[in-house]
Amino acid sequence: MAKLLLLQNYFSRILRKKIDFTIMQEFGIKSKKSGLESIGLTKFAQAHWNLSPAELVEIALARKEAVLADNGALMGDTGKFTGRSPKDKFTVKDAKTENTVWWGNVNFAFDSQKFEQLKNKMLASLADKEIYVRDAYAGAHPQYQLRLRVVNTLAWHNLFCYNMFLRPDAEALQNFEPNFTILCIPEFKANPAEDGTTNENFTIIDFSRRTILIGGTGYAGEMKKGIFTVLNYLLPVEHDVLSMHCSANVGAQDDTAIFFGLSGTGKTTLSADPNRALVGDDEHGWATDKIFNFEGGCYAKVIDLTQEKEPQIWDAIKFGAILENTRFLPNTRTPDYTNKTVTENTRTSYPIHYIDNALPVSLANTPKNIFFLTADAFGVLPPISKLTTGQAMYHFISGYTAKVAGTEVGVVEPQTTFSACFGQAFLPLHPTKYAEMLGKKLKENQVNVWLINTGWTGGSYGVGSRMKLPYTRAMITAALNGDLDKVNFQPHPVFGILMPESCPEVPAEILNPRNTWANKEEYDAKANHLAQEFVKNFEKFADFANDEILAGAPKASVGVQ
Repeated sequence: MAKLLLLQNYFSRILRKKIDFTIMQEFGIKSKKSGLESIGLTKFAQAHWNLSPAELVEIALARKEAVLADNGALMGDTGKFTGRSPKDKFTVKDAKTENTVWWGNVNFAFDSQKFEQLKNKMLASLADKEIYVRDAYAGAHPQYQLRLRVVNTLAWHNLFCYNMFLRPDAEALQNFEPNFTILCIPEFKANPAEDGTTNENFTIIDFSRRTILIGGTGYAGEMKKGIFTVLNYLLPVEHDVLSMHCSANVGAQDDTAIFFGLSGTGKTTLSADPNRALVGDDEHGWATDKIFNFEGGCYAKVIDLTQEKEPQIWDAIKFGAILENTRFLPNTRTPDYTNKTVTENTRTSYPIHYIDNALPVSLANTPKNIFFLTADAFGVLPPISKLTTGQAMYHFISGYTAKVAGTEVGVVEPQTTFSACFGQAFLPLHPTKYAEMLGKKLKENQVNVWLINTGWTGGSYGVGSRMKLPYTRAMITAALNGDLDKVNFQPHPVFGILMPESCPEVPAEILNPRNTWANKEEYDAKANHLAQEFVKNFEKFADFANDEILAGAPKASVGVQ
């Protein structure tokens, strides 16, 4: 009976909207339908504009797009693709982008005419479909906001966009004029031979037409990261605003801190501080006097999530939130966050206000401290060290961490991982462009930059042990409070970074990593090995790097004292 009533409400709402549309046409009232003509979309069965989360959940359940978990979250599967597909992401190469985009293994060129043909095919495929349209912002700073219009064929995808992008109020929606559009049709598959793609799935960005095409994949994160890529181009090129793949929080004294780090380094855990307000957990811009969140929500991994380890994320998974590719405990609707049968990349999406200590408006002052997080599985880097501007730019471009055994199939020994600017896959411009912008802002604002090793101490993975989280938190707190301004530092002989000789609530003997190794000669060899890996990785950037950046490189030596 309940299911029948749900379906009746759903279809009555559709019928009512169709009647309203007919009346609007009869009296010459401009309808929302005309708002899609700018992208060439004129034929579709029905358009649902800016529906509420409750309406979208109802529709998603009625259409069997997703199921409801007992915590109230909507659980949807993304199909064949359970993550992004970087090799199937393209950028249209034209007069605007030919000499500005960093072409190569990150940004693959796409023909402008092929883009137009593919877009027209996608629009034609909507002739008999219901669509869900969402107007939204990307960027909490009013001066730099991107006005988005997203067209989806899945209700739960439209809910994802409600969660992840910023939500205009009712007044703003009345005369909303988008300046970027996403067309996302998961069921539309490209014909590579005809359409110019590599496979049936694709994400294609056209900066001149200001449109993103997404097809052949149900992974919602392609929309989020597509817009991040757009902002990584538009903000530096058109507004001199630094775009950053980072989290940020603010203390009681309005002191802003930024956290960069690849997966597994502790970025989410360390930026989630109950004593500091959350600005955002993933994407930010740094304007002249403010940093600002690009998003209106969070997209967190939930593999092995527990209430004890991540209470804020746990509590945020409720009605209106989305779970991707998770499974339930047997004979229940209780999410089993340990279940990896679909993917290890299980995720949740929820509005940022589901986090209790999130700022109402995601704007904050210029940062006083920046933390580069790395999980160094070789046990070489200090648990905390201070960087010069040149070293900060060098390590920013490097974006280092290390994979350990068990994190990926075939990884049995620690492996270096480098991702430029801690988000290489989303950089349309050369990494040195972002690094030079960072260096300029560091100097102008006298910002402290700290390298935090959340990885191993006392030896490499398998010999040493993981750095204790309370020690890491104590070191970050000491940096934020200014306690480290009062202590002596010594340079690391290989990496040149400055190591504090003492830190409140942290044993002094762990601050110099060499002291924690039983065999000092083995440490020296491993430190030189890691330094060589840094230098080797940086070779592809060296021709574009200035002298100050190059001076930040480590210098391998025979012995370390």
